Amino acid sequence: MAKRKVEIYDTTLRDGAQAEEVNFSLEDKIRIALKLDEFKIDYIEGGWPGSNPKDLQFFKEIRNYNLKHAKIVAFGSTHHPKKNPETDENLKQLLLAKTPVVTIFGKSWTVHVKDALKVDLETNLEIISNSIRFLKANVKKVFYDAEHFFDGFKEDPDYAIETIKRAKSAGADCIILCDTNGGTLPFEMVEIIKEVKRRLGRGFNFGIHAHNDSECAVVNSLEAVRLGAVQVQGTINGIGERCGNANLCSIIPNLVLKMGYHCSCAENLHKLTEVSKYVFEIANLPHPSRLPFVGRSAFAHKGGVHVSAVLKSPRTYEHIDPLAVGNVRRVLVSELSGKSNIIYKAREFGIDLKMDSPLLNKIVEEIKNLEAEGYEFEAAEASLELLIYRLMGEPKQYFELLSYKVFDLKIDQHFPKAEATVLVRVPPGVGEVEHTAALGNGPVNALDNALRKALERFYPQIKEMELEDYKVRVLPGLPGTASKVRVLIISRSKDKKWGTVGVSTDILEASCQALIDSYTYKLFLDKKGN
Repeated sequence: MAKRKVEIYDTTLRDGAQAEEVNFSLEDKIRIALKLDEFKIDYIEGGWPGSNPKDLQFFKEIRNYNLKHAKIVAFGSTHHPKKNPETDENLKQLLLAKTPVVTIFGKSWTVHVKDALKVDLETNLEIISNSIRFLKANVKKVFYDAEHFFDGFKEDPDYAIETIKRAKSAGADCIILCDTNGGTLPFEMVEIIKEVKRRLGRGFNFGIHAHNDSECAVVNSLEAVRLGAVQVQGTINGIGERCGNANLCSIIPNLVLKMGYHCSCAENLHKLTEVSKYVFEIANLPHPSRLPFVGRSAFAHKGGVHVSAVLKSPRTYEHIDPLAVGNVRRVLVSELSGKSNIIYKAREFGIDLKMDSPLLNKIVEEIKNLEAEGYEFEAAEASLELLIYRLMGEPKQYFELLSYKVFDLKIDQHFPKAEATVLVRVPPGVGEVEHTAALGNGPVNALDNALRKALERFYPQIKEMELEDYKVRVLPGLPGTASKVRVLIISRSKDKKWGTVGVSTDILEASCQALIDSYTYKLFLDKKGN
Protein backbone atom coordinates (compact mmCIF):
# COMPACT_ATOMS: atom_id res chain seq x y z
CA MET A 1 0.00 0.00 0.00
CA ALA A 2 1.42 3.40 -1.03
CA LYS A 3 2.19 5.89 1.70
CA ARG A 4 -0.20 8.84 1.91
CA LYS A 5 1.37 12.16 0.88
CA VAL A 6 1.36 15.02 3.38
CA GLU A 7 2.22 18.53 2.19
CA ILE A 8 4.53 20.63 4.36
CA TYR A 9 3.70 24.33 4.55
CA ASP A 10 6.36 26.52 6.15
CA THR A 11 5.41 29.87 7.68
CA THR A 12 8.76 30.75 9.28
CA LEU A 13 9.04 33.91 7.20
CA ARG A 14 5.60 35.17 8.27
CA ASP A 15 4.31 33.58 11.48
CA GLY A 16 7.84 32.78 12.69
CA ALA A 17 8.93 36.37 12.11
CA GLN A 18 6.32 37.45 14.69
CA ALA A 19 8.39 35.86 17.46
CA GLU A 20 10.19 38.04 19.97
CA GLU A 21 13.83 38.76 19.03
CA VAL A 22 13.25 37.79 15.39
CA ASN A 23 13.60 40.44 12.70
CA PHE A 24 14.41 39.09 9.25
CA SER A 25 15.86 41.45 6.68
CA LEU A 26 14.84 41.07 3.03
CA GLU A 27 18.16 39.30 2.36
CA ASP A 28 17.54 36.98 5.32
CA LYS A 29 14.14 36.00 3.96
CA ILE A 30 15.53 35.26 0.52
CA ARG A 31 18.32 33.10 1.93
CA ILE A 32 15.94 31.13 4.16
CA ALA A 33 13.47 30.62 1.30
CA LEU A 34 16.23 29.22 -0.90
CA LYS A 35 17.32 26.86 1.89
CA LEU A 36 13.76 25.63 2.42
CA ASP A 37 13.36 25.09 -1.33
CA GLU A 38 16.58 23.07 -1.37
CA PHE A 39 15.13 20.96 1.46
CA LYS A 40 11.97 20.44 -0.64
CA ILE A 41 9.42 22.16 1.54
CA ASP A 42 6.20 22.23 -0.50
CA TYR A 43 4.93 25.72 0.35
CA ILE A 44 6.83 28.71 1.72
CA GLU A 45 4.69 31.50 3.11
CA GLY A 46 6.70 34.61 2.35
CA GLY A 47 4.75 37.19 4.31
CA TRP A 48 1.76 39.50 4.26
CA PRO A 49 2.18 41.92 1.34
CA GLY A 50 -0.68 44.08 2.55
CA SER A 51 0.94 44.70 5.94
CA ASN A 52 4.39 46.08 5.08
CA PRO A 53 6.55 47.09 2.08
CA LYS A 54 9.35 44.62 2.95
CA ASP A 55 7.07 41.63 2.41
CA LEU A 56 5.87 42.98 -0.93
CA GLN A 57 9.50 43.51 -1.93
CA PHE A 58 10.26 39.89 -0.97
CA PHE A 59 7.65 38.59 -3.43
CA LYS A 60 9.12 40.78 -6.15
CA GLU A 61 12.71 39.72 -5.39
CA ILE A 62 12.08 35.98 -5.04
CA ARG A 63 10.81 35.89 -8.63
CA ASN A 64 14.42 36.41 -9.71
CA TYR A 65 15.30 32.95 -8.38
CA ASN A 66 14.44 29.67 -10.04
CA LEU A 67 13.01 27.62 -7.18
CA LYS A 68 13.29 23.91 -7.83
CA HIS A 69 10.40 22.60 -5.73
CA ALA A 70 8.68 24.98 -3.31
CA LYS A 71 5.76 27.23 -4.20
CA ILE A 72 5.81 30.72 -2.70
CA VAL A 73 2.63 31.73 -0.87
CA ALA A 74 1.31 35.23 -0.13
CA PHE A 75 -0.71 35.59 3.06
CA GLY A 76 -3.55 37.96 3.92
CA SER A 77 -7.05 38.28 5.29
CA THR A 78 -10.56 38.24 3.91
CA HIS A 79 -11.76 41.58 2.58
CA HIS A 80 -12.66 44.48 4.87
CA PRO A 81 -16.33 44.44 6.00
CA LYS A 82 -16.92 47.90 4.51
CA LYS A 83 -15.48 47.02 1.11
CA ASN A 84 -16.00 44.41 -1.56
CA PRO A 85 -13.25 42.13 -2.94
CA GLU A 86 -12.67 44.28 -6.01
CA THR A 87 -11.96 47.43 -3.97
CA ASP A 88 -10.20 45.86 -1.00
CA GLU A 89 -6.56 46.96 -0.76
CA ASN A 90 -5.46 43.81 1.08
CA LEU A 91 -6.70 41.52 -1.71
CA LYS A 92 -5.15 43.82 -4.32
CA GLN A 93 -1.76 43.48 -2.63
CA LEU A 94 -2.13 39.69 -2.60
CA LEU A 95 -2.59 39.72 -6.37
CA LEU A 96 0.35 42.12 -6.81
CA ALA A 97 2.55 39.53 -5.07
CA LYS A 98 2.01 37.34 -8.18
CA THR A 99 2.37 34.07 -6.29
CA PRO A 100 0.87 30.80 -7.54
CA VAL A 101 -0.75 30.25 -4.14
CA VAL A 102 -2.54 32.62 -1.78
CA THR A 103 -3.61 31.91 1.79
CA ILE A 104 -6.22 34.04 3.51
CA PHE A 105 -7.64 33.77 6.99
CA GLY A 106 -11.17 34.43 8.15
CA LYS A 107 -13.20 34.32 11.33
CA SER A 108 -14.57 31.04 12.69
CA TRP A 109 -15.33 32.17 16.23
CA THR A 110 -18.48 34.14 16.94
CA VAL A 111 -16.60 36.18 19.56
CA HIS A 112 -14.24 37.48 16.86
CA VAL A 113 -17.03 38.09 14.37
CA LYS A 114 -18.99 40.22 16.83
CA ASP A 115 -16.16 41.88 18.79
CA ALA A 116 -13.31 42.17 16.24
CA LEU A 117 -15.05 42.48 12.87
CA LYS A 118 -18.19 43.96 14.44
CA VAL A 119 -20.50 42.45 11.85
CA ASP A 120 -23.40 40.00 12.05
CA LEU A 121 -22.75 36.30 11.59
CA GLU A 122 -24.24 36.08 8.08
CA THR A 123 -22.14 39.00 6.83
CA ASN A 124 -18.99 37.20 7.97
CA LEU A 125 -20.02 34.13 5.97
CA GLU A 126 -20.49 36.30 2.87
CA ILE A 127 -17.08 37.94 3.42
CA ILE A 128 -15.43 34.47 3.48
CA SER A 129 -17.24 33.29 0.33
CA ASN A 130 -16.72 36.48 -1.66
CA SER A 131 -13.01 36.74 -0.80
CA ILE A 132 -12.26 33.16 -1.83
CA ARG A 133 -14.28 33.38 -5.06
CA PHE A 134 -12.48 36.58 -6.04
CA LEU A 135 -9.05 35.08 -5.42
CA LYS A 136 -9.88 31.78 -7.14
CA ALA A 137 -10.69 33.72 -10.29
CA ASN A 138 -7.21 35.22 -10.27
CA VAL A 139 -4.89 32.71 -8.54
CA LYS A 140 -4.16 29.06 -9.24
CA LYS A 141 -4.57 27.87 -5.63
CA VAL A 142 -6.27 29.37 -2.59
CA PHE A 143 -5.88 28.02 0.92
CA TYR A 144 -8.27 29.16 3.64
CA ASP A 145 -7.04 29.43 7.24
CA ALA A 146 -10.03 28.99 9.53
CA GLU A 147 -8.68 31.20 12.30
CA HIS A 148 -9.52 30.20 15.91
CA PHE A 149 -11.47 27.26 14.50
CA PHE A 150 -11.24 25.00 17.55
CA ASP A 151 -12.17 27.76 20.02
CA GLY A 152 -14.98 28.71 17.66
CA PHE A 153 -16.20 25.12 17.53
CA LYS A 154 -16.29 24.90 21.33
CA GLU A 155 -18.34 28.12 21.48
CA ASP A 156 -20.73 27.43 18.59
CA PRO A 157 -20.02 24.25 16.61
CA ASP A 158 -22.76 24.84 14.04
CA TYR A 159 -21.44 28.28 13.09
CA ALA A 160 -17.79 27.19 13.00
CA ILE A 161 -18.75 24.34 10.67
CA GLU A 162 -20.78 26.70 8.49
CA THR A 163 -17.76 29.00 7.97
CA ILE A 164 -15.69 26.19 6.48
CA LYS A 165 -18.62 24.91 4.44
CA ARG A 166 -18.82 28.35 2.84
CA ALA A 167 -15.06 28.32 2.21
CA LYS A 168 -15.31 24.91 0.58
CA SER A 169 -18.25 25.83 -1.65
CA ALA A 170 -16.45 29.03 -2.69
CA GLY A 171 -13.62 26.93 -4.08
CA ALA A 172 -10.89 26.84 -1.42
CA ASP A 173 -8.36 24.17 -2.41
CA CYS A 174 -7.59 23.31 1.19
CA ILE A 175 -9.14 24.46 4.45
CA ILE A 176 -6.72 24.73 7.33
CA LEU A 177 -8.13 24.25 10.81
CA CYS A 178 -6.27 26.65 13.09
CA ASP A 179 -5.68 26.38 16.82
CA THR A 180 -4.71 30.04 16.88
CA ASN A 181 -4.62 30.44 20.66
CA GLY A 182 -2.82 27.13 21.11
CA GLY A 183 -5.08 26.00 23.94
CA THR A 184 -6.70 22.92 22.43
CA LEU A 185 -5.63 19.62 23.97
CA PRO A 186 -5.10 16.52 21.81
CA PHE A 187 -8.20 14.62 22.96
CA GLU A 188 -10.35 17.69 22.21
CA MET A 189 -8.81 18.14 18.78
CA VAL A 190 -9.38 14.50 17.85
CA GLU A 191 -13.07 14.66 18.75
CA ILE A 192 -13.61 17.97 16.95
CA ILE A 193 -11.89 16.82 13.74
CA LYS A 194 -13.92 13.60 13.74
CA GLU A 195 -17.13 15.64 14.00
CA VAL A 196 -16.01 18.02 11.24
CA LYS A 197 -15.31 15.10 8.91
CA ARG A 198 -18.66 13.54 9.74
CA ARG A 199 -20.52 16.75 8.86
CA LEU A 200 -18.56 17.70 5.71
CA GLY A 201 -18.37 14.21 4.26
CA ARG A 202 -16.05 12.95 1.52
CA GLY A 203 -13.84 15.26 -0.50
CA PHE A 204 -13.03 17.57 2.40
CA ASN A 205 -9.37 18.58 2.04
CA PHE A 206 -8.12 19.99 5.30
CA GLY A 207 -4.86 20.95 6.95
CA ILE A 208 -3.72 21.86 10.45
CA HIS A 209 -2.13 25.01 11.87
CA ALA A 210 -1.32 24.66 15.56
CA HIS A 211 0.25 26.99 18.09
CA ASN A 212 2.20 25.77 21.10
CA ASP A 213 0.71 27.63 24.06
CA SER A 214 -0.24 24.33 25.74
CA GLU A 215 2.92 22.49 24.53
CA CYS A 216 0.69 20.43 22.25
CA ALA A 217 1.35 21.89 18.78
CA VAL A 218 3.40 18.94 17.51
CA VAL A 219 1.14 16.19 18.86
CA ASN A 220 -1.98 18.05 17.67
CA SER A 221 -0.47 18.30 14.20
CA LEU A 222 0.39 14.60 14.13
CA GLU A 223 -3.07 13.63 15.34
CA ALA A 224 -4.65 15.81 12.66
CA VAL A 225 -2.61 14.02 9.97
CA ARG A 226 -3.60 10.66 11.41
CA LEU A 227 -7.22 11.76 11.03
CA GLY A 228 -6.74 12.76 7.38
CA ALA A 229 -5.10 16.20 7.22
CA VAL A 230 -3.28 16.57 3.90
CA GLN A 231 -1.29 19.66 4.88
CA VAL A 232 0.70 20.60 7.99
CA GLN A 233 1.64 24.19 8.69
CA GLY A 234 4.47 25.12 11.03
CA THR A 235 7.84 26.81 11.39
CA ILE A 236 11.46 25.74 11.63
CA ASN A 237 12.30 25.05 15.29
CA GLY A 238 8.77 26.14 16.23
CA ILE A 239 9.47 29.88 16.35
CA GLY A 240 6.44 32.13 16.40
CA GLU A 241 4.36 34.52 18.44
CA ARG A 242 3.99 33.88 22.17
CA CYS A 243 5.05 30.25 22.74
CA GLY A 244 5.59 29.55 19.07
CA ASN A 245 4.12 27.45 16.28
CA ALA A 246 4.18 23.75 15.57
CA ASN A 247 7.80 22.70 15.10
CA LEU A 248 8.35 21.27 11.63
CA CYS A 249 11.74 19.90 12.72
CA SER A 250 9.84 17.51 15.00
CA ILE A 251 6.76 16.96 12.86
CA ILE A 252 8.56 15.96 9.66
CA PRO A 253 10.74 13.15 11.10
CA ASN A 254 7.82 11.81 13.12
CA LEU A 255 5.64 11.68 10.03
CA VAL A 256 8.31 10.07 7.86
CA LEU A 257 10.21 7.79 10.25
CA LYS A 258 7.49 6.76 12.68
CA MET A 259 4.09 7.18 11.06
CA GLY A 260 4.83 6.01 7.54
CA TYR A 261 3.70 9.10 5.65
CA HIS A 262 5.42 10.54 2.60
CA CYS A 263 6.67 14.13 2.39
CA SER A 264 8.62 15.64 -0.48
CA CYS A 265 11.42 16.55 1.92
CA ALA A 266 11.75 12.92 3.08
CA GLU A 267 14.59 12.35 0.60
CA ASN A 268 16.48 15.25 2.24
CA LEU A 269 15.70 14.30 5.83
CA HIS A 270 19.43 13.91 6.49
CA LYS A 271 19.68 17.71 6.01
CA LEU A 272 17.11 18.50 8.72
CA THR A 273 19.65 19.46 11.40
CA GLU A 274 21.50 21.62 8.89
CA VAL A 275 18.29 23.47 7.99
CA SER A 276 17.38 23.92 11.65
CA LYS A 277 20.76 25.46 12.49
CA TYR A 278 20.85 27.54 9.31
CA VAL A 279 17.57 29.31 10.02
CA PHE A 280 18.61 30.19 13.57
CA GLU A 281 22.02 31.33 12.37
CA ILE A 282 20.32 33.71 9.93
CA ALA A 283 17.91 34.82 12.67
CA ASN A 284 20.92 35.41 14.97
CA LEU A 285 19.41 33.13 17.62
CA PRO A 286 21.25 30.50 19.70
CA HIS A 287 20.37 26.98 18.61
CA PRO A 288 18.69 25.27 21.63
CA SER A 289 20.70 22.19 22.50
CA ARG A 290 17.67 20.22 23.72
CA LEU A 291 15.55 20.49 20.57
CA PRO A 292 14.24 17.01 19.71
CA PHE A 293 15.87 15.39 16.66
CA VAL A 294 18.09 18.36 15.72
CA GLY A 295 19.50 19.67 19.03
CA ARG A 296 23.10 19.13 20.06
CA SER A 297 21.89 17.16 23.11
CA ALA A 298 19.25 15.12 21.26
CA PHE A 299 21.59 12.12 21.02
CA ALA A 300 24.01 12.95 23.85
CA HIS A 301 24.80 10.25 26.41
CA LYS A 302 26.33 10.93 29.80
CA GLY A 303 25.68 8.08 32.23
CA GLY A 304 28.17 5.24 32.05
CA VAL A 305 25.47 2.56 31.93
CA HIS A 306 23.83 4.31 28.97
CA VAL A 307 27.10 4.66 27.08
CA SER A 308 28.07 1.05 27.70
CA ALA A 309 24.73 -0.05 26.24
CA VAL A 310 24.89 2.35 23.29
CA LEU A 311 28.33 1.04 22.38
CA LYS A 312 26.81 -2.43 22.08
CA SER A 313 23.54 -1.39 20.42
CA PRO A 314 22.53 2.26 19.80
CA ARG A 315 18.85 1.27 19.87
CA THR A 316 19.08 0.75 23.63
CA TYR A 317 18.98 4.52 24.30
CA GLU A 318 18.20 6.13 20.92
CA HIS A 319 14.73 6.21 19.37
CA ILE A 320 16.15 6.75 15.85
CA ASP A 321 19.53 6.74 14.13
CA PRO A 322 20.80 10.35 14.52
CA LEU A 323 22.25 10.24 11.00
CA ALA A 324 18.70 9.95 9.62
CA VAL A 325 18.12 13.61 10.55
CA GLY A 326 21.70 14.77 10.02
CA ASN A 327 22.58 14.80 13.70
CA VAL A 328 25.38 12.96 15.51
CA ARG A 329 25.72 10.80 18.56
CA ARG A 330 27.67 12.46 21.36
CA VAL A 331 29.14 10.88 24.46
CA LEU A 332 29.73 13.31 27.31
CA VAL A 333 32.52 13.04 29.83
CA SER A 334 31.73 13.98 33.43
CA GLU A 335 31.97 12.77 36.99
CA LEU A 336 29.18 10.33 36.10
CA SER A 337 31.28 8.82 33.35
CA GLY A 338 32.51 5.28 33.34
CA LYS A 339 35.27 3.76 31.25
CA SER A 340 32.90 3.32 28.32
CA ASN A 341 32.51 7.10 27.97
CA ILE A 342 36.27 7.64 27.86
CA ILE A 343 36.81 4.82 25.34
CA TYR A 344 34.10 6.29 23.10
CA LYS A 345 35.50 9.82 23.26
CA ALA A 346 39.04 8.58 22.70
CA ARG A 347 37.88 6.77 19.55
CA GLU A 348 36.40 10.05 18.30
CA PHE A 349 39.84 11.62 18.83
CA GLY A 350 41.52 8.75 16.96
CA ILE A 351 42.95 7.18 20.13
CA ASP A 352 42.44 3.47 20.73
CA LEU A 353 42.08 2.65 24.43
CA LYS A 354 41.50 -0.85 25.80
CA MET A 355 39.13 -1.56 28.68
CA ASP A 356 41.90 -3.21 30.72
CA SER A 357 44.46 -0.47 30.05
CA PRO A 358 46.09 1.13 33.17
CA LEU A 359 46.09 4.38 31.20
CA LEU A 360 42.30 4.27 31.02
CA ASN A 361 42.06 4.12 34.82
CA LYS A 362 44.47 7.05 35.05
CA ILE A 363 42.41 9.15 32.64
CA VAL A 364 39.13 8.41 34.43
CA GLU A 365 40.66 9.29 37.81
CA GLU A 366 42.20 12.53 36.52
CA ILE A 367 38.93 13.67 34.91
CA LYS A 368 36.98 12.99 38.08
CA ASN A 369 39.55 14.90 40.16
CA LEU A 370 39.42 17.86 37.82
CA GLU A 371 35.63 17.91 37.79
CA ALA A 372 35.68 17.90 41.60
CA GLU A 373 37.70 21.12 41.30
CA GLY A 374 35.06 22.64 39.03
CA TYR A 375 36.19 21.68 35.51
CA GLU A 376 33.54 20.53 33.07
CA PHE A 377 34.41 18.91 29.75
CA GLU A 378 30.97 18.43 28.17
CA ALA A 379 31.28 21.63 26.11
CA ALA A 380 35.10 21.73 26.25
CA GLU A 381 36.08 18.65 24.27
CA ALA A 382 39.25 20.28 22.94
CA SER A 383 40.55 20.61 26.52
CA LEU A 384 39.60 16.98 27.11
CA GLU A 385 41.48 15.77 24.03
CA LEU A 386 44.60 17.74 25.03
CA LEU A 387 44.33 16.28 28.55
CA ILE A 388 44.19 12.70 27.26
CA TYR A 389 47.28 13.24 25.10
CA ARG A 390 49.13 14.75 28.08
CA LEU A 391 48.29 11.73 30.26
CA MET A 392 49.47 9.45 27.44
CA GLY A 393 52.85 11.19 27.62
CA GLU A 394 52.32 12.95 24.30
CA PRO A 395 51.65 16.55 25.32
CA LYS A 396 50.58 18.83 22.49
CA GLN A 397 52.60 21.86 23.49
CA TYR A 398 53.75 24.45 20.97
CA PHE A 399 54.59 27.35 23.26
CA GLU A 400 55.12 28.14 26.92
CA LEU A 401 53.58 31.10 28.76
CA LEU A 402 56.31 32.24 31.16
CA SER A 403 54.43 35.14 32.74
CA TYR A 404 51.73 37.72 32.23
CA LYS A 405 50.70 41.02 33.76
CA VAL A 406 47.41 42.86 33.28
CA PHE A 407 46.78 46.51 34.20
CA ASP A 408 43.27 47.88 34.42
CA LEU A 409 42.89 51.65 34.69
CA LYS A 410 39.82 53.85 34.92
CA ILE A 411 40.06 57.65 34.99
CA ASP A 412 36.97 59.74 35.83
CA GLN A 413 33.93 58.50 33.89
CA HIS A 414 35.83 57.15 30.90
CA PHE A 415 35.75 53.50 29.93
CA PRO A 416 38.39 51.38 31.65
CA LYS A 417 41.63 50.89 29.76
CA ALA A 418 43.29 47.50 30.00
CA GLU A 419 46.84 46.56 29.03
CA ALA A 420 48.36 43.09 29.13
CA THR A 421 52.03 42.11 28.90
CA VAL A 422 53.12 38.52 28.25
CA LEU A 423 56.36 36.55 28.06
CA VAL A 424 56.05 33.53 25.74
CA ARG A 425 58.71 30.96 24.80
CA VAL A 426 58.47 29.18 21.44
CA PRO A 427 59.05 26.23 21.38
CA PRO A 428 58.73 25.34 25.09
CA GLY A 429 61.86 24.96 27.20
CA VAL A 430 64.52 25.80 24.63
CA GLY A 431 63.02 28.33 22.23
CA GLU A 432 63.04 32.07 21.74
CA VAL A 433 61.30 34.33 24.27
CA GLU A 434 58.81 36.87 22.93
CA HIS A 435 57.88 39.87 25.10
CA THR A 436 54.65 41.53 23.93
CA ALA A 437 52.08 44.04 25.17
CA ALA A 438 48.59 44.88 23.88
CA LEU A 439 45.53 46.91 24.79
CA GLY A 440 42.02 45.55 25.03
CA ASN A 441 38.40 46.19 25.97
CA GLY A 442 38.85 44.87 29.48
CA PRO A 443 41.55 42.66 31.02
CA VAL A 444 40.57 39.37 29.34
CA ASN A 445 40.45 40.93 25.89
CA ALA A 446 43.81 42.61 26.52
CA LEU A 447 45.32 39.26 27.57
CA ASP A 448 43.87 37.57 24.48
CA ASN A 449 45.28 40.31 22.22
CA ALA A 450 48.73 40.11 23.82
CA LEU A 451 48.91 36.33 23.50
CA ARG A 452 47.79 36.45 19.87
CA LYS A 453 50.33 39.15 19.10
CA ALA A 454 53.13 37.07 20.62
CA LEU A 455 52.13 33.80 18.92
CA GLU A 456 51.33 35.15 15.45
CA ARG A 457 55.01 35.83 14.81
CA PHE A 458 55.74 32.09 15.09
CA TYR A 459 52.35 30.72 14.05
CA PRO A 460 50.64 33.05 11.51
CA GLN A 461 47.67 30.67 11.29
CA ILE A 462 46.51 31.97 14.69
CA LYS A 463 45.01 34.86 12.68
CA GLU A 464 42.54 32.40 11.17
CA MET A 465 40.87 31.64 14.50
CA GLU A 466 38.39 33.81 16.34
CA LEU A 467 36.72 33.67 19.72
CA GLU A 468 33.03 32.97 19.14
CA ASP A 469 31.75 32.83 22.72
CA TYR A 470 33.05 33.49 26.22
CA LYS A 471 31.17 32.38 29.32
CA VAL A 472 31.97 32.73 33.01
CA ARG A 473 30.22 30.58 35.63
CA VAL A 474 30.57 31.21 39.36
CA LEU A 475 31.06 27.85 41.11
CA PRO A 476 29.63 26.90 44.52
CA GLY A 477 32.03 26.92 47.43
CA LEU A 478 33.67 30.08 48.68
CA PRO A 479 31.20 32.95 49.16
CA GLY A 480 30.72 35.95 46.89
CA THR A 481 33.65 37.41 45.00
CA ALA A 482 36.02 34.85 46.57
CA SER A 483 34.33 32.06 44.59
CA LYS A 484 35.98 29.92 41.98
CA VAL A 485 34.94 30.60 38.42
CA ARG A 486 34.83 28.37 35.37
CA VAL A 487 35.54 29.98 32.01
CA LEU A 488 34.32 28.33 28.80
CA ILE A 489 35.63 29.61 25.47
CA ILE A 490 34.23 28.56 22.11
CA SER A 491 36.63 29.20 19.22
CA ARG A 492 36.23 28.89 15.48
CA SER A 493 38.61 28.50 12.55
CA LYS A 494 37.34 27.95 9.01
CA ASP A 495 34.75 25.16 9.31
CA LYS A 496 35.92 23.86 12.72
CA LYS A 497 34.61 24.86 16.15
CA TRP A 498 35.96 23.78 19.56
CA GLY A 499 35.51 24.46 23.27
CA THR A 500 38.12 24.89 26.01
CA VAL A 501 37.85 25.38 29.79
CA GLY A 502 39.74 26.90 32.68
CA VAL A 503 39.01 27.04 36.44
CA SER A 504 40.47 29.28 39.14
CA THR A 505 39.57 31.69 41.92
CA ASP A 506 41.16 34.28 39.60
CA ILE A 507 39.04 35.02 36.52
CA LEU A 508 42.14 36.05 34.56
CA GLU A 509 43.92 32.80 35.35
CA ALA A 510 40.85 30.74 34.41
CA SER A 511 40.58 32.73 31.17
CA CYS A 512 44.25 32.27 30.48
CA GLN A 513 43.99 28.49 30.86
CA ALA A 514 41.08 28.34 28.41
CA LEU A 515 42.84 30.68 25.95
CA ILE A 516 46.07 28.65 25.99
CA ASP A 517 44.14 25.44 25.34
CA SER A 518 42.28 27.16 22.51
CA TYR A 519 45.46 28.33 20.73
CA THR A 520 47.12 24.97 21.38
CA TYR A 521 44.20 23.06 19.89
CA LYS A 522 44.24 25.23 16.78
CA LEU A 523 47.95 24.47 16.25
CA PHE A 524 47.34 20.77 16.96
CA LEU A 525 44.53 20.65 14.37
CA ASP A 526 46.75 22.27 11.75
CA LYS A 527 49.60 19.86 12.43
CA LYS A 528 47.26 16.85 12.39
CA GLY A 529 45.78 18.09 9.11
CA ASN A 530 49.24 18.14 7.58
